[in-house]
Amino acid sequence: MNNIKQDFTIKDLENISGIKAHTIRIWEKRYNLLTPKRTNTNIRYYSNENLQKLLNIVLLNNNNFKISKIAAMSNEEILLKSRELAFNVAVNDEAINSLKLSMLQFDKVIFNKTFHKLQQKKTFREIFKEVFIPFLNHIGMLWQTETLLPAHEHFISNLIAQKIQINTERLQYNISESDKIFVLFLPENEVHELGLLYINYELVLRGYHTIYLGQSLPLNNLDHFLKNDKEICFITSLTIMPFDDKVEEYFNQINHVLENTNHKMIATGKKVGLLNRNKFSSKITFHSSILDVLKEL
Repeated sequence: MNNIKQDFTIKDLENISGIKAHTIRIWEKRYNLLTPKRTNTNIRYYSNENLQKLLNIVLLNNNNFKISKIAAMSNEEILLKSRELAFNVAVNDEAINSLKLSMLQFDKVIFNKTFHKLQQKKTFREIFKEVFIPFLNHIGMLWQTETLLPAHEHFISNLIAQKIQINTERLQYNISESDKIFVLFLPENEVHELGLLYINYELVLRGYHTIYLGQSLPLNNLDHFLKNDKEICFITSLTIMPFDDKVEEYFNQINHVLENTNHKMIATGKKVGLLNRNKFSSKITFHSSILDVLKEL
C-alpha cells in the first residue's frame, strides 16, 4: 500500500468531487472544513483524509444538509452520517458518489450496500448502464489526469467484475441451441476487461452460447476455433493494447485469420478510434463503445 497516492491538489479535489475549486476554498476559509498543507512555494495540497472528508461533505450536502450544519459536526459525525447515507441512497448520482467513497477508502462494505440498494430499484442491466458506465467513464477521466493510482482502479474494477460474473452465472442455465457462437477475448497484455465481461453477460442473457477467454490472449490461439462448422463471432476490446503504432498491423493479422472462413469479428474500445476502418474487410465491425456493440447483437 506504499504506492497509494496521499497528496492531492485542489484541482484533483475538483475533478473527483465535482465541486469547483472556488467553492472548496470558500468552505475551507469560511467553515474550516478542510485543512490543507502548503509546499515551500505556498501551494495548497490536501491529504487523502481531506479528500475523503470532502466526498463525505458533498454526499451530505446533496442530501439536504446545509454546509453550516455540516461544519458544526465533528469529523466522526460527518463520517458516520455520510456512511449511513451511502448505505441508504441509491439513485444514480448519489450511488456514483458512494462508489467514489468506496474506491478511495478501499471500502467494499459501502460498495456492496450501494449495489444492494440499487438492486431494489433497478435491474442489473440498468445498474450497469445508468450507474457503472458513467462511474467508469469518470474513473477514466481521473486516470488520465493522474488523480488516481492503479490501486484505486484495481480495487473498484474487481468489485464490479465480481458482480458481472455473479449475474452471468445466474443466467447460464438459459443457453439456447443457437448455431452462432461468440468467442470473447482481449489482445495480449490487455487487462481492461469490464466492458468485455458485460458484453458476455448481455449475450448470455439473450441465450447465446459464449466462450469467454478473457485477458491477454495471443492471436494464434484463435486458430483452434476457425475450423468450427458453426458461425463464430469473435469479440475483442482494445483499451491500452496494442500500442498505437501496432493497432493497424493487429487488425491486418485478424483480416488474414478470418480470410476464407464464415466467421466475423466485432471490435470496440479506445484504440479502434485510431483506425481507418475502410482499410479492413466487412468481416470486422468496429464500434466506439460497448453500448454501440450491444445495439448490433
